This record gives sequence, C-alpha cells and structure tokens, in this order.
Amino acid sequence: MNKGGIGVGSASIILVFAVLCLTVFSLITYVVASNDKALVSSEARLVVGFFEADALANSIVADLFEAESIPSSVQGVDIHTEFDFYTGGEMVIFSAPINDDLAIFVQLLIYDGTHRIQGWRMYNAREWTYDAGLNVHPGPPGIDLGDDLPW
Repeated sequence: MNKGGIGVGSASIILVFAVLCLTVFSLITYVVASNDKALVSSEARLVVGFFEADALANSIVADLFEAESIPSSVQGVDIHTEFDFYTGGEMVIFSAPINDDLAIFVQLLIYDGTHRIQGWRMYNAREWTYDAGLNVHPGPPGIDLGDDLPW
C-alpha cells in the first residue's frame, strides 16, 4: 500500500535543513556581534584618550597662562617656543598624546601680556615614511617600450 503525504525521511531532511540554517544564522550573528563589540571598545578607548589628552592640554595651557616665563616642560610634556615676527611675541607649541597614533596639537601666541590660542587640533602623530618600493608588473616578456613611445 502506498500512502500519500510526507514520509518520515523527507520530514527528517527538512528538520536537518532547518537546524543547519539556524546554526549558520546564529554563527553569522555571533561573528557580527563580536566585530561590533571590538569596534565599539576601540572607539571607546579613542574617546577616553581624546578627553584625557584634552584635559591635559587645558591644564598645561592654564599653567602656561599663570607662569612668569615659559618652561621647557610642563607636566611631562615638552614645550617648544618660536619667535613670531608678525606680532613680536612668542609662539608656544606642544602636543598632548591621545594614543600611539594620535595627539592634540596646541599652538599659543603670547604677546604684550596676552595669550591667544592659535591652534587646537587632533593630528596623526605616527611617523610617516615614503615607500618607493612598489613592484609594478613590467608587462609581457619580449616587449620593450623604451623611450620611443608614440605619444
């Protein structure tokens, strides 16, 4: 006797397929959540570092405003000075580190007993080196373009 409908074998195949789909979707969800967590924690470290560096820079500026003369270092940060030819004052420059790659660059102009903030920005503090070692494919063998190009 041949009964109509779904047999036990086809129901098992559908059940295995459903479990496999749910497993794949749960793995994808886990990987996406893990990546999002890493991104958010990296962003949180950057924000905390930025506000700590900004507070340090504000503290250094306050110390410089109260100082009689400009010191070479304040709170462990080196202070650089330059003569400003336009105003006849001194340009005070320092940077407060955010992390290994970023820092806050501060530029103050001090003249006639006044202090003016000329620059306060975040910049990339990582050393940059030029790399000219890009190996470009020379083209097919046996073809020499030389200097006799038609254009």
